[in-house]
Amino acid sequence: MPNSSLPHISVCIPTFKRPLLLARCLEAIGKQEAEGFSYSVVIVDNDAGESARPVVTGWSNRASIELRYCVEPEKNISLARNRAVANAKGEFVAFIDDDEFAQPVWLRELFEAALKFCADGVLGPVKPFFEGTPPGWLVRSGLCVRKSFQTGAFLTNLRYMRGGNLLFRRDISDGEPNLYDPRFGLTGGEDCDFFDRMLLKGRRFVWCNEAVVYEAVPCGRQTRSYHLKRAMIRGLTTADRLPVVNFGTFKSFVALILYSLSLPLMFLAGDHLFMKYLIKDCDHLGKLLAYCRIKPVNKRSSQ
Repeated sequence: MPNSSLPHISVCIPTFKRPLLLARCLEAIGKQEAEGFSYSVVIVDNDAGESARPVVTGWSNRASIELRYCVEPEKNISLARNRAVANAKGEFVAFIDDDEFAQPVWLRELFEAALKFCADGVLGPVKPFFEGTPPGWLVRSGLCVRKSFQTGAFLTNLRYMRGGNLLFRRDISDGEPNLYDPRFGLTGGEDCDFFDRMLLKGRRFVWCNEAVVYEAVPCGRQTRSYHLKRAMIRGLTTADRLPVVNFGTFKSFVALILYSLSLPLMFLAGDHLFMKYLIKDCDHLGKLLAYCRIKPVNKRSSQ
């Protein structure tokens, strides 16, 4: 049982039909260096068939860490995240995705950064962990490499804020019936919407470069089609959060023209550059198409 005299962190893991990846994630969670806090685990299975239950039961029987298993039968990542928060306890909530696994110091680094910088939330790096040998164009393009910052840097740009490696104070959910908006539950973008609303409320988020997690990049995510679809969805969800008339719409229109014109040159320069700029193109195209009520893709991949 958690030590009630210490601050407590609920580590929340939404999962959907990825038992092997979930097992690896849980093994890493069980090896966290808990210094100055206690922690427990909340698993929310977003599969009505409860496909995660055998993995959770097996891990729980071996581990000494308290675990709560919940089922969110409606497939919707926002609902799964909200159910996780509702079942969390203690002063802090941490999120890690089921396809990620953390270093042993992960939770401690997030916790200490929250205290040191008096932050409402802390984010950390998510580094790719490729399955097999990834294609050369994908590695050279850097599409799977996310930008990092100096520890303690305050984050305000939604482009660099994601929900897969995150710790926040439990009280930021006060007065929020839906911390994560169900409208984004099938398309993705629920994390950007969450951060957008929290920043408007004056909540402060910082970066901790030592709190590293690794994200599995299976073969299905190493294809050109996957990254093009993902870019289109990013554009669509961005449009859902912003009014049609704004400076960003003008920027997207100009960017679409410039990126499209540059594609022949990028093709000659190398397929990694061609794909990098084609994906940028699709980001802006998706956003502009959404404003025209055209949505060529409307669901996130479950890979």
